[in-house]
Amino acid sequence: MVQSLSVDDFFAYPGPILDVRSPGEYEQGHIPEAISVPLFSDDERAQVGICYKRQGREDAIELGLDLVGTKLATFVRLAKGLADSSRWANEATRSIRVHCWRGGMRSGSMAWLLETAGLSVVTLDGGYKSFRHWVRSTLSQPKPIISLGGMTGTGKTLILHELAKLGEHVIDLEGLANHRGSSFGNLGLPPQPSTEHFENLLAMEWATLEASRAVWIEAESRRIGTCRIPEELFTPMMQAPVIQIGRSRAERIAHLVQEYGEVGDDGLIAATDRIRKKLGGLRTQQATEAIQHGDLATATDIILEYYDKTYTYDLNQKRDVPIYPVNLEGMNPKESAQHLMTQAQHFVHSLHNGRQDS
Repeated sequence: MVQSLSVDDFFAYPGPILDVRSPGEYEQGHIPEAISVPLFSDDERAQVGICYKRQGREDAIELGLDLVGTKLATFVRLAKGLADSSRWANEATRSIRVHCWRGGMRSGSMAWLLETAGLSVVTLDGGYKSFRHWVRSTLSQPKPIISLGGMTGTGKTLILHELAKLGEHVIDLEGLANHRGSSFGNLGLPPQPSTEHFENLLAMEWATLEASRAVWIEAESRRIGTCRIPEELFTPMMQAPVIQIGRSRAERIAHLVQEYGEVGDDGLIAATDRIRKKLGGLRTQQATEAIQHGDLATATDIILEYYDKTYTYDLNQKRDVPIYPVNLEGMNPKESAQHLMTQAQHFVHSLHNGRQDS
């Protein structure tokens, strides 16, 4: 008899996770590290659904069996190969975890097949839908937050990475979203996940962090590219104290030129044109011409006029939030992280106790 486990027990069980939903469902969002092994293609799933509505459950099951029958041996070989792979080879049993959308026939059928083939199989009670409930519940668990702020080009992401190396709790929202949070944010990065999958990735990281320790998060707007920060996290982020990084404009420009210098003119020009309405026609033309002539420093200086005004406006809205300016001029990311840890110590204790210093 195949066991059906809760989300936490499912995570604790050994073996690879097989997501037997359709490719489209998987693409929309999935359990991180789950492997897509679709019982039906998107088209086949649609056929079964239409049959169920028009002809009933029995006919839909028969159609499903017809569609899946030729794939059974492939499923077994794939599952055994995964169970025997180097990552899981030291486990006492050849274990597989299987789930579908609601823990129904798709995962049940696959689990029966794989158990019959000699594997130790468990399913996820309630399927991916129960995992999504777990995501919302996990993101609602309060943890003290330190918001790392600073104008564009102050190197906040690099500093977060160094803080993580030093053992601090860090959530890199831009890293999870594959976006730097501006019109230029997607340049040179992989495609963004859906907002749903962004939430999944975020919840998995949030669950690993201790509630007694402060979490460093970059100050962000509600959207990072196409990804939307869930309300459960965004609200406490807006209420968290801000460590405001300061660097000279020259240092910020140098950092941005280094970061975007290899992107290519076409991408930079297209991103500049996307903010034409806010930057202004003349300044957009000047920045574009500078890019075309290889003068990225001048182009960056022009574009920063818009981003600095926007950031200053957003910062001024945080009237009830303590802001701690910290000058990091001349410091590399590691030195910056070490300095910030020292500066943060005087209010981390009050954060843990649910208060914020003024």
